[in-house]
Amino acid sequence: MRKRLASGIALRNASSEEDYAAIVDLQRQTWGDSFDDAVPPPMLKISQKMGGVVAGAYDGAGRMLGFIYGMSGFRFGERAHWSHMLAVTREARGLGLGRELKAFQRELLLELEVETVYWTYDPLVARNANLNLNRLGALPVEYVEDMYGEDTGSILHSGLGTDRFIVAWPIGSERVERLMEGGPTAGPTRDTPPFPVDETLPRTGWVEVPPNIGSILRSAPEDASAWRRRTRAQFQEHLGNGYAVTGFTWRPDDGAHTLLNRRYYYRLEKLEGTETR
Repeated sequence: MRKRLASGIALRNASSEEDYAAIVDLQRQTWGDSFDDAVPPPMLKISQKMGGVVAGAYDGAGRMLGFIYGMSGFRFGERAHWSHMLAVTREARGLGLGRELKAFQRELLLELEVETVYWTYDPLVARNANLNLNRLGALPVEYVEDMYGEDTGSILHSGLGTDRFIVAWPIGSERVERLMEGGPTAGPTRDTPPFPVDETLPRTGWVEVPPNIGSILRSAPEDASAWRRRTRAQFQEHLGNGYAVTGFTWRPDDGAHTLLNRRYYYRLEKLEGTETR
């Protein structure tokens, strides 16, 4: 399958030794040369043969600008896909390729009658939360402490661990279809982001995350660790008491409206029929 974007960038399945080598190279560029969990070409090829997705975004000269990789199988008795990796080169960031690669992945998986796509992301990364919840329509279903271990060898994980949300993306749902088409949508529950952070709402909790955890990790590692400890405790407490993550939003900090001067919040709502421990 091949798709060409208005920008001229082509999305297609990886198919050559050069494609697979470029994916491994981009893994190293993204997570560092010492990253222990890089997926090698043989596993990429095998995953494709078993219904997985290994696809890239290419410029007019055929140079890879980004890739997406995942495996297909069954989860909870239903066809499912685990989207394991997505990366975009530094110079191509800001072009919306992350969303385009996810949309391409969705088209491929709908043909295979996959119902739900799962993946993980760090709850502290606000830009990924916005993409996953607000632009794609996925929702967190589980919080896992140090899912990939305390240290993977990646420069992105050093000193912060690998706490992750597992998200579920119902790719055939009407809500996700509207989001992919770019039309008017309802939010994950009742609101379209950004929605107000109202701490007086009953059966509702709010967890704040920083605007740029990567910058904090580089400049003040102890502050980044404090963010991890605080949000881990908040998420675990809420989810353990019957709450579910239902939204992600932001509000200006002291009247400023730039991306880095916003305060970012997850909304968690108490599920009906659950009791507090």
